Amino acid sequence: MRGRQVFYPVGWDDNGLPSERRVQNYYGVRCDPALPYQPGLQPPARGGSKPVAPADQVPVSRRNFVELCRELTEADEALFAAAWRRLGLSVDWDLAYRTIDDRAQAISQRVFLRDLARDDAYQAEGPSLWDVTFGTAVAQAETEDREMAGTLTRLAFGLTPGTSPSSSPGASPSDVVVIATTRPELLPGCVALVAHPDDERYQGLFGSFASSPLFGVTVPILAHRLADPDKGTGIAMVCTFGDTVDVTWWRDLQLETRPVIGRDGRVLPEPPPGITSAAGRAAYAQLAGLPARRARRQITSLLQEAGAVRGEPEAIRHPVKFYERGDLPLEIVTTRQWYIRNGARDEQLRARMLTRGRELTWHPAHMRSRFENWVDGLSGDWLISRQRYFGVPIPVWYPVGDSGQPDRGRPILPDDASLPVDPAADVPPGYQAGQRDQPGGFTADPDIMDTWTTSSLTPQIAAGWSTPDDVLPQVYPMDLRPQAHEIIRTWLFYTVLRGQSETGELPWRHAAISGWIVDPDRKKMSKSTGNVVTAADLLAEYGTDAVRYWA
Repeated sequence: MRGRQVFYPVGWDDNGLPSERRVQNYYGVRCDPALPYQPGLQPPARGGSKPVAPADQVPVSRRNFVELCRELTEADEALFAAAWRRLGLSVDWDLAYRTIDDRAQAISQRVFLRDLARDDAYQAEGPSLWDVTFGTAVAQAETEDREMAGTLTRLAFGLTPGTSPSSSPGASPSDVVVIATTRPELLPGCVALVAHPDDERYQGLFGSFASSPLFGVTVPILAHRLADPDKGTGIAMVCTFGDTVDVTWWRDLQLETRPVIGRDGRVLPEPPPGITSAAGRAAYAQLAGLPARRARRQITSLLQEAGAVRGEPEAIRHPVKFYERGDLPLEIVTTRQWYIRNGARDEQLRARMLTRGRELTWHPAHMRSRFENWVDGLSGDWLISRQRYFGVPIPVWYPVGDSGQPDRGRPILPDDASLPVDPAADVPPGYQAGQRDQPGGFTADPDIMDTWTTSSLTPQIAAGWSTPDDVLPQVYPMDLRPQAHEIIRTWLFYTVLRGQSETGELPWRHAAISGWIVDPDRKKMSKSTGNVVTAADLLAEYGTDAVRYWA
């Protein structure tokens, strides 16, 4: 109306775990990548009043599962588009895009390969937040604390004479040091005891050693500033891994790795390194294969029988980390994952991200503090790989050696002209299809990218960057990003991060931060939760003008 040109695209963020869960519930299927593709597959269900229980879901191939994901998301998007057209939203429907279409996939993979060339993307083996519900690693930004009932158990470690000059004077095998823990099932993975360096109760013990109850593993007693003198007994056992503080201690103190919990949330079948005595291995055998919660009860009973529990276990309520869409507490397991540098371990990049946040005009202004608090609290680089199926594949293969093992240190990359690629179906340059997973051949990286890896590029995708329809030079940096408050740490932060990496500037000048429309219980509406009320019913009952006025 003012005679200005307006770039106002509409986009559908349609890949990721919520879409997969909806497909599982709606069609009654689950993905098993080992199964062959079935052309014309008819799923056992097509919606209904109740979601299909996991135990009743029928396994289907990866390709069949992805086809069903595309089918359902396209149907869902058509319903939303109809409602938004009826509302008269001013978006330009000719500029519609989807984060799973070929153009978006090609752009997402292209930027990933550019990140890899700049060393902004890298692969590493290490502790990862792991969601047992979905069977995948998740990023720090996708976690939330939920208060849960728990039990604080005090365990006695026997002190042993150390070889360090700072060993506790007069310590003997009969002396003990008592720790308090909510996760005694991780005791087999204990690698150290840690107290604050200024805690006078334990200064005489730093440099000496203790022996874990039941398992008889000797561990050092060390000092670290993150130990809380007011928590429990003031001295903690470090297990690999119980929580993110364990990861910090493990890294800073260069401790051993003794995994206990597997990707399925159960105690691993074999004891970790260090448990060598017959009694220790016999105790571990009573835990092997148990889910974490059952193992917690079992080991508490064993510890009580052994006289290693001090006092009565104390009932408490405490925050426990969950994946925001998961049903079980997160575990931390050692896996090989892909990461993008985000400033967590690079003070210069962290400072640049804070500067970008201050250059941005926030509406309302106080929302900037959420961005800054997130940047200041980063504890690790952005984990972008997911062990799932419906998403943008990581565009990498690996050569397979004569022994049949992949060489992950020499990734095979696609030609730019071939993007997008699906390494699970496509063949890398210089190889034949028959060489897949064979000695002397190649194997595909099995993972997909986290949905935010693609969503963080929505300015580039909407403007068709690197395609024949590229208008990015005309519209970038853009003017406005409207979004909700809870994804400042993901969508907004990640988009600013990718803009910093690619162009060194903000993707847009203003951020308009909104709240939610909530359900009658004042909970956020979510398709994975199933508490959504669509606009269509409101429009039918009250009419477009009334809904527009209310909104």
